[in-house]
Amino acid sequence: MNKKLIKDKLNKFGSLKEPFLFVISYDFTKSYIEKLSNLPASIKFQLNQKEDFSKRTLKTKLEKFPISFEEYKKKFEIIQEEIKKGNSYLLNLTAKTKIDTTFSLDEIYENTKSKYKLRFKNKKEDFVCFSPEKFVEIKENRIFTYPMKGTIDSKVQNAKEKILANQKEMAEHTMVVDLLRNDLGMVGLNVKVEEFRYIETINAGDKELLQVSSKISATLQENWYENIGDIITSILPAGSITGTPKKKTVEILKKVEDYDRDFYTGIFGIFDGKSFDSFVLIRFIEADEKGNLFYKSGGGITCDSDVLAEYEELIDKIYLAF
Repeated sequence: MNKKLIKDKLNKFGSLKEPFLFVISYDFTKSYIEKLSNLPASIKFQLNQKEDFSKRTLKTKLEKFPISFEEYKKKFEIIQEEIKKGNSYLLNLTAKTKIDTTFSLDEIYENTKSKYKLRFKNKKEDFVCFSPEKFVEIKENRIFTYPMKGTIDSKVQNAKEKILANQKEMAEHTMVVDLLRNDLGMVGLNVKVEEFRYIETINAGDKELLQVSSKISATLQENWYENIGDIITSILPAGSITGTPKKKTVEILKKVEDYDRDFYTGIFGIFDGKSFDSFVLIRFIEADEKGNLFYKSGGGITCDSDVLAEYEELIDKIYLAF
């Protein structure tokens, strides 16, 4: 299904005020849009689940087989050259990592402690996502987005102060906020940054992370639900998992990453007939036709990035949040 077909189907369901689930791939080549009343048992979701960090009942066994540092370094250096040429200022470089675990995707879904999670399985796709990142929500005629950029282990001494004072993280976060301000400006009026760089706590399996987020809003027309497809497709792919400027950055990433993101870094969510909620498909594990599991992860690269630190971040983001 291409971008126009996705847009038209979202508009149709929105106009009917029909509650539905949607899952849209990073590049619009794949999508799933279905009435909530028609969802099969193999597709499950939980939204706005409260994370309870005190109840960790399972020990997680997870082996990672990541891209080599040498191979990652080559990709990193290509990106730095593009930044020097002025073709991009921020690029979210991702990779596909084979993993081994004793848990099935169903067990991962059931046991994961995450605010937003999705278990998706049909004839062609088989994946689980436990995302910490909301994309956009629409309530009445207000649209909100919540870019996340910047993480630190909560056990680091003065972790909150350190992440907020880090100049590289500040620059990266500011660029994403600016990009998403512009995105909301394409679909709404009175764009405002309501909160800039606040801290959230995220369950990352054997550790807790502090994540830096911001809140941006705009005003939509009162009949926004008739144009859900136009609104969403206009601002995809999400700025936090691409970079800026978005169009050129997406072109660079397609060449450098050398694999298909597919649904990873796309979005999923629901329209309940009155309001709209969507989430970025990150913290993402998929199974291939042989049952092999792959975890897709990444992080933002700027001119100030350290290659070893970025490589370690890519691996650190591979975890089970039990």
